[in-house]
Amino acid sequence: MLLFFAVLLIILILLLRKVNENYFVLALCKRIKCVDGKPLEEKVWVMPGKTIFGNNFDVLNVTPGKLFELARGWAKFSRGRSYVLHFSIGSVYNIINAEDAEQLFLSQSITTKGINYDFLQPFLGDGLLISREEKWHLRRKMLTPAFHFNILQTFNEIFKEESLRLLEKLKHLQHDNINISDVIDEFSLNNVCETALGVKLNDIDGESEYRAAIHKIEPIIIRRVCNPLLHYGIIFHLFGQYREYKHYAEITHNFSSKIINRKRKGFLLNGNSSSIDEKNSYVKARYAMLDTLLHQEAQGLVDHQGICEEVDTFMFEGYDTTSTCLKFALLNLAQYPDIQEKCYQEIASLTTFENLTVFDFNNLEYLGCVIKETLRMYPSVPVVTRRCTKDTVLNGLFLPTNTQIFIHIYDIMRDSKHFPEPSVFKPERFLAENTLDMHPFAFVPFSAGSRNCIGQKFAMLEIKAALVAILRTYRVLPIMQTKDLILQYGITLKTNQKLFVKLEPRVI
Repeated sequence: MLLFFAVLLIILILLLRKVNENYFVLALCKRIKCVDGKPLEEKVWVMPGKTIFGNNFDVLNVTPGKLFELARGWAKFSRGRSYVLHFSIGSVYNIINAEDAEQLFLSQSITTKGINYDFLQPFLGDGLLISREEKWHLRRKMLTPAFHFNILQTFNEIFKEESLRLLEKLKHLQHDNINISDVIDEFSLNNVCETALGVKLNDIDGESEYRAAIHKIEPIIIRRVCNPLLHYGIIFHLFGQYREYKHYAEITHNFSSKIINRKRKGFLLNGNSSSIDEKNSYVKARYAMLDTLLHQEAQGLVDHQGICEEVDTFMFEGYDTTSTCLKFALLNLAQYPDIQEKCYQEIASLTTFENLTVFDFNNLEYLGCVIKETLRMYPSVPVVTRRCTKDTVLNGLFLPTNTQIFIHIYDIMRDSKHFPEPSVFKPERFLAENTLDMHPFAFVPFSAGSRNCIGQKFAMLEIKAALVAILRTYRVLPIMQTKDLILQYGITLKTNQKLFVKLEPRVI
């Protein structure tokens, strides 16, 4: 009998060892393997977990700030090599350099967004950010004309008007202690509302509730990201903040739906006419992204739910990302007065602000370099993710179905191989003559490949308009140093503290 149990134990151990070749049994996930059969450690760093259960308990209940520090620690520990983590949701391939990112961004098959985007689905639906395959291709094709250069000119008028309103607001604030976190957030949300919906946010009933709901949804999502147990829908429903999340999502849906219905009535009264000549992309009147969607609805290519999804997506994505970049840009300009003076000299000879065109803003090369260097050091979206919907080969690795791929934009753009002294703010890196030999995927603040950000020209134009308006009127002086910032993960890059600068009126 003893011999029987000994043989049974040996068989069980051998069986578990065999299974463990393809499955990390204790971590409850399939393993990533090398295509050529070599040990995985020869291709990537395999990050050890704090327990025998893989990395499942490494991030349990960490704060967004601690999660940011943890990811930077992993990148430092792996010495610039991409690394693998093991969670019950699946193995996670973490890409932290441009060389490994290249094949991913060029792939036409690895385009499905990762698990963190699933958490946004009840809020944004299957809009352009989250949708996949045929639906994504259709929506991308549908919305691309809304960002045509000629339409950007109408958006430019909105950006200038809102920039002048921002100056008016700044004029009435105490210049020695400006909380840019609040004023820039409001500026950016007003811009995206008017360009997406064609209405001014302050003119709509319920705008304050909408604004509050937007701000309250994000912390709920981040708390869910930071707790692997809440990744499972049933646990989030029972023990997470599901009811709060649903409540705030309904507020945003009702607000945007109300405006869409109002705009639709005007569209129908005009006989389903579009304000854009599709062949020439010639704008006949002030144009909003919603006009494109209503025109497509009239042709039966999208329904009301689809319009709501795209409007909610664009408002959410376009608001927080540009706001984040603009705040960090102001902090950098405050900290480096010589760089700020170069920007001022570049814009000093421009015509009156009200008459500035898209061409004028595009020709501001040095200011553009400042914005790019800001995005390099403080990318609005510090990490993007993908999920393997089938067994996939990437960078010599076999990735099983449901493997998560995290592309750490923050680490890619602070790689000293491509950006010497990566922690030093040097806008000159992006002068034309200095970018000739830059790796094509070393600077990817708007992601890259087929799923790059559709609104990147929109964002750059908005940020330039605001900075030109502010720098023409004020010198931006420092109150806080960027080295003292405590960065943390959000849907966009966040800081643990409010952001302040001092504004000194220019004497002209």
